[in-house]
Amino acid sequence: MSDLAQGLPVLKNKEGLPALCLVTGATGYIGGRLVKELLSHGYRVRVFARNIDRLTSYPWFDQVEVIEGDAADEESVKKALVGVDVLYYLLHALMVTDDFEEKEKKWAETFGKASLHNGVSRIVYLGGMAETKAKLSAHLASRAETGEILRASGVPTIELRAGVVIGSGSASFEMLRYLTERLPVMVTPKWVTVRIQPIAVRDVLRYLVGSAAIDASVNQDFDIGGPEVLTYRELMLQYAEAAGLKKRYILPLPILTPRLSSGWVGLITPVPMTLARRLIDSLRNEVVARDDSIKKYIPDPKTGLTSFKKAVALALTRIKDANVETRWTNASLPGSPSEPLPTDPDWAGGSLYTDIRTEITKDSIDEVWKRIEGIGGEHGYSTATWAWELRGLQDRLVGGVGLRRGRRDPDHLIEGEALDFWRVEALERPHLLRLRAEMKMPGLAWLEFRAEELPDGGTKVTQRAIYAPKGLLGHLYWWSVYPMHGLVFPSMVRHIAHNTKIKRSK
Repeated sequence: MSDLAQGLPVLKNKEGLPALCLVTGATGYIGGRLVKELLSHGYRVRVFARNIDRLTSYPWFDQVEVIEGDAADEESVKKALVGVDVLYYLLHALMVTDDFEEKEKKWAETFGKASLHNGVSRIVYLGGMAETKAKLSAHLASRAETGEILRASGVPTIELRAGVVIGSGSASFEMLRYLTERLPVMVTPKWVTVRIQPIAVRDVLRYLVGSAAIDASVNQDFDIGGPEVLTYRELMLQYAEAAGLKKRYILPLPILTPRLSSGWVGLITPVPMTLARRLIDSLRNEVVARDDSIKKYIPDPKTGLTSFKKAVALALTRIKDANVETRWTNASLPGSPSEPLPTDPDWAGGSLYTDIRTEITKDSIDEVWKRIEGIGGEHGYSTATWAWELRGLQDRLVGGVGLRRGRRDPDHLIEGEALDFWRVEALERPHLLRLRAEMKMPGLAWLEFRAEELPDGGTKVTQRAIYAPKGLLGHLYWWSVYPMHGLVFPSMVRHIAHNTKIKRSK
């Protein structure tokens, strides 16, 4: 059982089996993580999706039942809800450009009627927190209306209203991350002074899982938030501190309208413009919980709710621990819901620049591996070893180690040892060598080589250079050295694959 759901009861059906939960929106940020938590807690899970192909990359795909259909089609919705005990309603039309309010209303009505028809015992809906009696943005107003429709469906409904969700991959968090990391000085709209009660994604998931077993007599909306109330300005300043960035200077200007703000966010961050506009519109409203009555039904975990700084630290764990492979492959699920899933949008998970090169060679994997493990030191790197030597000299000029450490052994490496200005981080003979850079730079960098044996006896070599920038200077650094990549990286992978001659400077 996941630690997020510790102490929470499991709802059983009439036959005494764990309840069957239908999760909608499973390809979304929360939905994809919720399925894993429900399975971990012992529930049976069915997923309703418009395109089954979008689910195949999820690690839990083989553990769930999948029903393909459209949320606007009443017959496919009814079919999906047959035998379901709990409906998790996580559908939102944030990325729909036109009439998203009408679409969300229609979807909620369709699912509400189908749930009543099929005898569903509980609906759990994740909506948005907003000020009572305030003039709401279209986005928040639509979410509130969705909750009203579901609660009026005749099926007991728990509506959880959350504000800014903190976790790698959350749209709100990614907007916060990119703005703070890329801009040391910000001219911002007046909404940066609005109060917000952020909540860690792990706490949102705990509330969602726990809501399934709440007594059927409860048909109510609840605000859920973390332990702190902060302004958006304070969120950015605390994020910078948690991420190890220098202090950010934030200058609010009331003349920046939501339209101008969304255009500015679209320019600075990779968050899609339509999504940014609707998120910014929502930031005009104070997002603070009205009460904490949800604790009557779902108590806090023993360690308490997650603080903002801890939530940020959890979201940044992937970079700090150099767990870079979870970004590239679908082989495993990150250990924390705060980390990015491989199935999250391309812009989720923070900035990570990569340079990937592949070569096919007739040489055996053992021959190729000798060249991989023998890289650096007196052996050099490629026909462009002079470029690495120049980079080593630059590093020494700013107080770094440069290339003077060399190699301990000319042919063999040990995991954890120093190699020039690298550290051997992973070594799996004869398939993987990953080096972590220890040169001075505004960010973190790795160089990875993989060797894959081919059926004809040849070898496929994959070379990856990875760079995680720190602050605006980190981005500028990447682009300043980018022209050298065309010289250094192609020649290096060719040398590894084909044993091209290395030219070392004298």
